Amino acid sequence: MASGKKVGVLTFHKCINYGSYWQARCLVEGLRARGHDAELLDHDCGTVRSAEARCALQPKLPERTPRHELRDYVVKTRKFAQAIAALPQSKSFPVRQPEAAGEYDAIVVGSDEVWNFRHPWYGGTPIFFGDGLKADRLVSYAASFGNHGAWDGISSEWAGKLGRFSSISVRDENSRHLVRNSTGREPPIVLDPVLQFAGAVKLEPAASTDRYALVYGHGFPDWLSRMARRWADRTGHRLVSVGYSNPWADEQQVRAGPSEFAALIAGASAVITNFFHGCVFALANGKPWAAAPSEYRSIKIPDLARTLGTSDRLIDEHSGEEQFASLLGTPVQPEVAERIGEYRARSDAFLDAALS
Repeated sequence: MASGKKVGVLTFHKCINYGSYWQARCLVEGLRARGHDAELLDHDCGTVRSAEARCALQPKLPERTPRHELRDYVVKTRKFAQAIAALPQSKSFPVRQPEAAGEYDAIVVGSDEVWNFRHPWYGGTPIFFGDGLKADRLVSYAASFGNHGAWDGISSEWAGKLGRFSSISVRDENSRHLVRNSTGREPPIVLDPVLQFAGAVKLEPAASTDRYALVYGHGFPDWLSRMARRWADRTGHRLVSVGYSNPWADEQQVRAGPSEFAALIAGASAVITNFFHGCVFALANGKPWAAAPSEYRSIKIPDLARTLGTSDRLIDEHSGEEQFASLLGTPVQPEVAERIGEYRARSDAFLDAALS
């Protein structure tokens, strides 16, 4: 490996979201472990801060958070603020003034939905396409267009901005099609940092005297909540909801901070989720899991499942109770672990070449 470089990581590191926090932390720590002087670019915007605060306290809008739950979401938000503040970061600068970010040997854009034009407050922000950044090279690692579908395409203006990148990688097939169709480049698919640098998220399990399945997400369809409830009652599992309240769960761990979340995953018998990083954390920890992708995540979760050969773990209203029980009782298959290992090698090779 070439001598270490000064590397800035540009991503959504301040989102009050377990996946956003951990992908940012894992990428920075992974780059540091490879000998680079890596830090997060601490972009700031008052409008974004307000939007994040509203979303943190009212995550299920238009359904409003009951008053008796607000305190739990406040505590969770404070834990995130403390955890984020402890990450290696640059000096703060306005997100609309990227030239104030400072100079770097390389800036790595990603992971997360950094190119999602439909993101409610970051969508179409020029800095994530390299505008104004001072670096010898721009690299994208596991970047995603989120729920902006390949069939919608991107304009020549935005495609031109991608031309500034010396190396581009994406984390899903949808994003690969968008880059290829707009630029003619063929970006490799690499692993989300949580899977690529999974050692960071394998914490000591949360202490528990009962077997439990972790429920991660909100807005679950009624058919799933009923099926999960029957499965739990039949098998003697407690349902523990983390980060968001779900009234059909036995226990609400809304206040969990990022490390508490990872510890709860580590101690769970299985994971029930409709979030992308619920699937990723289950895979990183070798846990049985089942997912019913929400509409917002209807592209990236199926893409992840197809890439790693786990499409059988995606369920819908036609899935039977026996299938659901089988998924939650069956750990990740050896061939899936082998496939993850193959993608780790590819992802390592991409980072070595892009930052050499």
